[in-house]
Order: sequence, then structure tokens, then C-alpha cells
Amino acid sequence: MDDRPLHGVRVLDLTNVLAGPYCSYQLMLLGAEVIKIEKPGHGDLARRLGPEPALNQAGVGASFLAQNAGKKSVELDLKDPRDRAAFEGLLADADVLLENFRAGVLARTGYGWDVLHHINPRLIYCAISGFGQAGPMSQAPAYDQIIQGLSGMMSITGTPETAPLRVGFPVCDSVGGLVAAMSICAALTGRSRTGTGVHLDVSMLEASLSAMGWAASNYLVSGIPPEPMGDQNATAAPSGTFDAADGPLNIAANRQQQFEVLCRLIGRDDLTTDERFADREARKVNRTALNREINSALRRRPALEWERLLSGAGVPAARILSVPQTVELEQLRQRGFFTDLPFPGDPGRRLRVNGNGVHVNGAPLRPGSPPPLLGEHNIEFDIHDADVAVTTDEVSAP
Repeated sequence: MDDRPLHGVRVLDLTNVLAGPYCSYQLMLLGAEVIKIEKPGHGDLARRLGPEPALNQAGVGASFLAQNAGKKSVELDLKDPRDRAAFEGLLADADVLLENFRAGVLARTGYGWDVLHHINPRLIYCAISGFGQAGPMSQAPAYDQIIQGLSGMMSITGTPETAPLRVGFPVCDSVGGLVAAMSICAALTGRSRTGTGVHLDVSMLEASLSAMGWAASNYLVSGIPPEPMGDQNATAAPSGTFDAADGPLNIAANRQQQFEVLCRLIGRDDLTTDERFADREARKVNRTALNREINSALRRRPALEWERLLSGAGVPAARILSVPQTVELEQLRQRGFFTDLPFPGDPGRRLRVNGNGVHVNGAPLRPGSPPPLLGEHNIEFDIHDADVAVTTDEVSAP
């Protein structure tokens, strides 16, 4: 018996690229049945995105493979009368409808919230967009980088010399997807009490600004705008990236006790009695001088030795790893974070995909099948062979 929390929940997924597919991937890992509804003959735009041209050409680009394991795929053209009938049949039995079109696009196809709610009063309808369903920016196209810039995120990423910089992965897409998944789970809980569905309007801009937390709230409270500080932590010192003998080392000695232990272990007890570093506020003011003294001591040993010594004594410290190094961490292997699956369309090749860091009753959440080929589940849901499709080009792709 499947004991995952969303077992028995059916999600119709109209989304493309990342924010929406990332949301539905989280729902799938939590146990939901996710049915991707894709443009006939073309499918999710991410099918053609990734570093391997051959996979992109085959419609199984790496960007698609990363977020779509465990889902099913059917092809429907919502401008075709037969496909609309099939879609409405699926809607009648669905728990969630997820889309990331530009605001108002689904309504213009005839499926606004009033229609959806009439077809299925228990349906939870979640729309992810760059800026939300209303407001002066609601019709603007949005991708992750656009949101990173507008949210203020890029303005505080990097150093004073290098900012603004884009965060090195599509963080706004991911945050938008997580907020949508959280909201859907909350709506499902609410429906168990009320019996009726709700319309969820998720703005990537607002979700990203919310996730920026202290950077935004400190300004709202103090009126002092945040500034780019590179790898340093604005709230504490010593807290940032330092220089070990063989490379960088992150240390976050944010508490007084941690600072004192750090100084003892690097052989610099004298720093704890220096009035420039006596307390948190003094250390922040004299951060540059303090970092210089700590770096001088840290250069005597390699980063891994310091990581083990400091972390073992309760001082947060760790090396800075590359992605290839991170995926080989024994911690991830023992936790079962990755799942190996048959490669779609090539059973002789293996595909490794991420989990989400959640264990249920001691077991990691895993996809049970590889990402689907386009239209792979048409027959299962009695979808006819698609004709040449004419579909909207008004898709936003957050």
C-alpha cells in the first residue's frame, strides 16, 4: 500500500519548462498521479532544452528529464472539439489543475475558473505566472532571469565590483514551483474540510521576494538597502568563505561561543580579547581585519581537515564543492536522494534523477517510472491519435 501523503490525488499538468513541472514533480514524489497534458507533436518546451543536442532533437532533453519522472503524458489540443471533450472528462475526475500560461490565456480558451468550478466543484486550480493574474505587469512575459532582476535578487548577488549577478541556477522558477506545491497541499487539506476547491494564483515575483527574507525585511524595517557582499554574511562575522591551504572553506561562526571555539582551534585565542572583535557588532564593523587574521591561520591546513575539526567541535564549516563532487557525497548516497531509472526510449541507458530531501516513514520519496515519451499514455486515457494541432502561442514559461 502506498503510504505517501498524496496517494490517490490526480493532477492535470498543463505546464511547461520549469516552475510548473518542478511543482508537479514535488506533488508526484509525494504520491500524486500527475498527467502531463502536452501539445500534440511538440509537448513541453523543455523536451528540447539541455546540453545534449541529440536528446533535444529526440524530445527528451535533459531539462525535461530532470523534472518529469513518474508522470504520464497525453496529447491534447484545447482548440480541437474532440480533445476538449477528452480534457473535460479528465477534469471531472481530477483533484488539481496546474498551469503556467500567461495570465488569462486558459480563460480565453474557455476554461476560466467559473467554468472549471462548474465542471468539477472539488477541483483545485493553480495558476503559476511571473507576476500574478492581475496588475499592470500581469501580461508581461517572464522567465527566471527576468524575475531575478526585478525582485532585487541580482542587485545583492556578487561583490560591489561584480553585482548585479544572476544566481547560478533558476532559483525563482524553483521557488515559484515550491510555493505552488505548498499551496496546493494546503488547498487539498482545506477541501477535506469544506468539500470545495479553490483558485490559487501564484506570482513568481512575489514568491521570490518572500524567499529573500531578511534582505527585503531588513530594508522594510530599517530603511537601509542591502548591498552585495559576495560570500560574506551581512548578519554576522566571521561568516563567509575563507582560505584554507588548498582552496576555499565556508565558516559560519555566528554565535559568540562558536567564534571563541574557532579562535581556539586555529590557534588564535588572542582574537577573542581584541576589542575590535569583542562582540557581534564589533566583528561586523571590523570584518575585513578579522577575516585577514583568520585566513592567515587557516592557510596552514587543507580545507577537509578544517571541515572535520571545526564541524566536529560545533563550528559550522565545510568545503565548497563542484556539482560533480556534490552528487558523489556519501551523505546523499546513504539517504537515497538519487533514483536510477530506465532511460526513456533507450532501455540500455540509465537515467539518474533527484529526490526532494523528504523521507516518509523512513524511506525517501522516489519516482516509480522514467519521464514519459510524448503521448506515451494516450491509450491509457482513451485519447485519439492527435491531428495537426493549432494551439496558443501565449504561453509564459516560468
